Amino acid sequence: MTEELKTGGAQGYLRIATEEAFATQEQIDVFLRMIRDGTADKGMVSLWGFYATSPSERAMQIMERLLDLGERRIADMDRAGIDKAILALTSPGVQPMLDVDEAKGISARANDTLAEACAKYPDRFIGLGTVAPQDPEWSAAEIRRGASELGFKGIQINSHTQGEYLDDPKFDPIFRALCDVGQPLYIHPATSPDSMIGPMLEAGLDGAIFGFGVETGMHLLRLITIGIFDKYPDLQIMVGHMGEALPYWLYRLDYMHQAGVRSQRYERMKPLKKTIAEYMRSNVLITNSGMAWEPAIKFCQQVVGEDRVMYAMDYPYQYVADEVRAMDAMDMSRETKKKFFQTNAERWFKL
Repeated sequence: MTEELKTGGAQGYLRIATEEAFATQEQIDVFLRMIRDGTADKGMVSLWGFYATSPSERAMQIMERLLDLGERRIADMDRAGIDKAILALTSPGVQPMLDVDEAKGISARANDTLAEACAKYPDRFIGLGTVAPQDPEWSAAEIRRGASELGFKGIQINSHTQGEYLDDPKFDPIFRALCDVGQPLYIHPATSPDSMIGPMLEAGLDGAIFGFGVETGMHLLRLITIGIFDKYPDLQIMVGHMGEALPYWLYRLDYMHQAGVRSQRYERMKPLKKTIAEYMRSNVLITNSGMAWEPAIKFCQQVVGEDRVMYAMDYPYQYVADEVRAMDAMDMSRETKKKFFQTNAERWFKL
């Protein structure tokens, strides 16, 4: 496939990429400091010990692209026919940082930097804020600042925070704030905590190849099964990478969850108002970041509904123009394809 990709919607829709990353040098410097002083977990050593220090062409290109919120990024979008990019601070954000005040400062400054870029390129960039879940009340206030002052359309949290998950009641202020401002939470992968990364790390499976999806899918399941959507029925949670495999497993997830509830085997597994599948169709949104694969996209649309599946590129980690061409060429009605590329994002991010 070699046809030129252009922005502007001549193909019948705009292309809105919904999981695109940026970094700040301040954030990366802290990652490197933590790796040097031994306070980084095994996942950070594996991930950022590579991307931030490797002389390989892939790592160097990714770092250059992550740190650019200007003309280079716009040029890359133009070359791939991407009209708009929804940007968020790259994983793991500030969540592994042990100094909470430092984490909050870096988070707030990253949000200010992103807001400035979105204001400079309002027709191309859309912002998702970052928070420091280490301080849930501060994070709630930052969500409200993002919505009211910075023009953000939601927030991204990079799965666990030092081994803790958002189903812990202490993180409730974050969900209350999201519901107050009517914005979605995007749960993006992070490397698994030390308590579960070992077998994946030794096999080279700890990152995007496998470990990301396993850990993030588990995080979403923890939230669903603890009853987050019974407590906050209007909450919308987004996940990428074709739903971190959950749509494919959905039949068995439902069967075994209901069996577990009936058996009263687990203290925290209580009856819910809906099945897991029903929550997936009412409260979960899915992007295809990193998964430019027509069979998976169509299956996901069939399982959760075509109004809940959106396009993403996963720039700069996966920047492949032929993947955009493959998505354009999907055997799919024009109406459904427009939902996938454009109008679902406009609806759920309130663009």
